Amino acid sequence: MRTALLLGSLALGLSACTVSVRSNQGLGYSDSNLIANIRPDRGEGSSYAVGTNVSFLLTTRTAGYVTLVSLDPDGYGNVLVRGAYVNAGTTSFPRAQDGAGSFSVAPPRGLQRVRAIFTRARPSTDLYFQGSYDQGRWNDVTNNYVQSYAATDRDVQETYFYIR
Repeated sequence: MRTALLLGSLALGLSACTVSVRSNQGLGYSDSNLIANIRPDRGEGSSYAVGTNVSFLLTTRTAGYVTLVSLDPDGYGNVLVRGAYVNAGTTSFPRAQDGAGSFSVAPPRGLQRVRAIFTRARPSTDLYFQGSYDQGRWNDVTNNYVQSYAATDRDVQETYFYIR
């Protein structure tokens, strides 16, 4: 009886839990774990009003080159930073040396996704987005971009925030 009461209480308690899944899970471009963390300055899943600025904190385990790309709520892709050299440790983007003064949040409202693409070697090609992307096409573009690098020399991680 006591065990049944304990199990019933546990089931009732767990039914009120919310399960969150990080968006960077399932990016199968690397097992190297070169990116320790990528997140917006207010934290992953935070919200930003249109017109405010957002920055990103990227932590890498080694020096290399970073390209930041975003997928807007309407499916339009953007390159935020292209082939920027970073030392191991935490780097805040945007940086003046990369040609970006600020990242201003703009419509459309909704879920904004940002990917950090890291390679140990200087990128030999530029990543370009033209048009709108669904999840499959966005994954394909990212995968094609990093495919020429050894799996131990590349990493792709994703974060997100909301535009309100």
